[in-house]
Amino acid sequence: MAEVTAALVKELREKTGAGMMDCKRALAESGGDIEAAVDWLRTKGLAAAAKKAGRVAAEGLVGLATRGNAGAVVEVNSETDFVARNELFQGFVRTVSGVAVSGDGSLDSLKAAVYPGTDRTVEAELTELIARIGENMVLRRVARLAVGQGAVVSYVHNSLGPGIGKIGVLVALESAADGEALAALGKQLAMHIAAANPQYLDQASVPAAALDRERAVLLEQARATAKTEAIAERMVEGRLRKFYEENVLLDQVFVIDGESRVAKVVEAAAKAAGAPIRVAAFVRFALGEGIDRPTGDFAAEVAQLKS
Repeated sequence: MAEVTAALVKELREKTGAGMMDCKRALAESGGDIEAAVDWLRTKGLAAAAKKAGRVAAEGLVGLATRGNAGAVVEVNSETDFVARNELFQGFVRTVSGVAVSGDGSLDSLKAAVYPGTDRTVEAELTELIARIGENMVLRRVARLAVGQGAVVSYVHNSLGPGIGKIGVLVALESAADGEALAALGKQLAMHIAAANPQYLDQASVPAAALDRERAVLLEQARATAKTEAIAERMVEGRLRKFYEENVLLDQVFVIDGESRVAKVVEAAAKAAGAPIRVAAFVRFALGEGIDRPTGDFAAEVAQLKS
């Protein structure tokens, strides 16, 4: 059994938002296993079942670019929002997102690519920028989408200028439909994704392990109120539908009209365009998600646990 350390308590609290004493008890009940402790808290109703995007704890910008039937999104982090408003920094983010469109979606290959107008790599150019601005910066991640026929549409939320902002979304649509029709649908879908933050494209995209874990937690919750195991199983199936509606893009309620399922919106657009349309993929980058920044005096809080 692993020791329930202050660091484990802190990590669990940040993952779940549960109280410190509840986190400590969950870890004790779970032998120090973080993921098992998360599930224990959820079965007790002490942690939210919904996915958590992670605390936004870094400054910088998300940049997007599209060209032809391809598009790319990058995240470049800085220490302060002041630097994110610097024209040199913004220009770097825009340029790098453009370079990424021609790449393979790999962060290493993007760093090694030639930075336009120089004989330096993207990584070396970033080093030069760090020296000029005097603040640490990191090219953190990149994603690229492409289709053989159709369109890749981009959308920036909380924009600080063309192609840069705090949330960036790419939507890849495979279709022979008119480009204007695809652009209009893609823009609406991207706006929905920015707001609703789906985790998966369709039900088939949900990993079996994630579904099994969700089912196990829901079953434990159902058993607390169900009179029989059969009733508990039926309750789980109903709650799984809600899980899909919250996490799967095509099953979500379209935020723009508040009533249609996204799958039905795509079907209607395909009918109007006179050609089938398939949502092939999507990517959503929110600035700083998953990066933690210490806040408060956690040591003092931990000391209270020992008293």
